[in-house]
Amino acid sequence: MEVSDKKNMTRHKLRDKVFGLVFRIEFYPENELEDQIKCFEEFAEEEGYLPEDLEYITSKFRAVKEKLPEIDAAIDKAAVGWTRSRMGKAELSALRLGIYEMLYDDDIPQNVAMNEAVEIAKTYGDNTGGAFVNAILTKVRDESA
Repeated sequence: MEVSDKKNMTRHKLRDKVFGLVFRIEFYPENELEDQIKCFEEFAEEEGYLPEDLEYITSKFRAVKEKLPEIDAAIDKAAVGWTRSRMGKAELSALRLGIYEMLYDDDIPQNVAMNEAVEIAKTYGDNTGGAFVNAILTKVRDESA
């Protein structure tokens, strides 16, 4: 494919790729996450990702990872009766990305962040994942208002 034929990914597709990296947090220790980013970057290069798309994905993942203690605290506060260890890994990862976008990414409206996180949970989680993520994000939104 010629460089001129390449198109930037949509925000939805970019978010899906960020979710894939956030999902890895549950499977790799902190000291191995940079290696996971390097693996993803190699894959992205082979797949012909545009440099600006790759930069967006990896920088957003690093931003989520940096805010993880605050994000997890918000989840713990909102998820009454649930512990993060009981949550599905896809739902937890969707929550982490959604909460990051809601609370720390001024470029994304809260309702968009919430809707996208719910859609990710519906796609990758179990059959109640979307409703679960929606309920938690609504509480986080209401508590942050």
